[in-house]
Amino acid sequence: MNAFAPFNSEETREMQTPITFFHAPFSRSGVTRAMLEELAEPYDLVALDLERDEQRSAEYLSINPMGKVPAIRHQGALITEQPAILMHLADLHPERHLAPLIGDPLRGEYLRWMVFYGSCFEPAITDRSQNRPPVPQRTSGYGDYDSVMSTLAEQLERGPWLLGEAFSAADVLWGGALNWALMGRLVPDWPVFRHYSEQVMSRPAIRRAFALDRALADDQRQQREALAA
Repeated sequence: MNAFAPFNSEETREMQTPITFFHAPFSRSGVTRAMLEELAEPYDLVALDLERDEQRSAEYLSINPMGKVPAIRHQGALITEQPAILMHLADLHPERHLAPLIGDPLRGEYLRWMVFYGSCFEPAITDRSQNRPPVPQRTSGYGDYDSVMSTLAEQLERGPWLLGEAFSAADVLWGGALNWALMGRLVPDWPVFRHYSEQVMSRPAIRRAFALDRALADDQRQQREALAA
């Protein structure tokens, strides 16, 4: 479909089909919940309790064999991997202006940073957290930890958002990632990281997503206690 063409009524009805969202509170899928709240669109929530290993149940493994959240099901398709989910959601709702359209000069930069998260940032902080010895830069998919951090910081210094003046799905992703990484001391406590993370996390929709997760986590805790009684 041409990104600049008007949507016909059939396409609009299909896009309005509720999304089924597989989620666990205070996990990586919190970023997807924040994105859904930013979109202010209805979704069907399937909550998993990680403390009870529900993500490893046969039922859920039949949905996502990786046993990971987040995952969404939409129009018969299963989508996993956080950046892919956020890109899909943003493209479903161009009227929310959370992603540059195809043809926009910022589209390539947007895709770069959505992919950079999984291809460079996550493996870099995982290796660092596990105290794995660095491998030669030329053989490492992300180069080295310091390069990843400095490259991200340089981009954020341009501000106020990752792509400049416009808030996007990339900010939902990176704000959540840096908030989590700063709490876990997985990234340097640089002012640019902290300011950016606080700016993203202060958005009403993202605060609402965290409040919903706190309530969900309390409900799951109470259910576990009742079962143990």
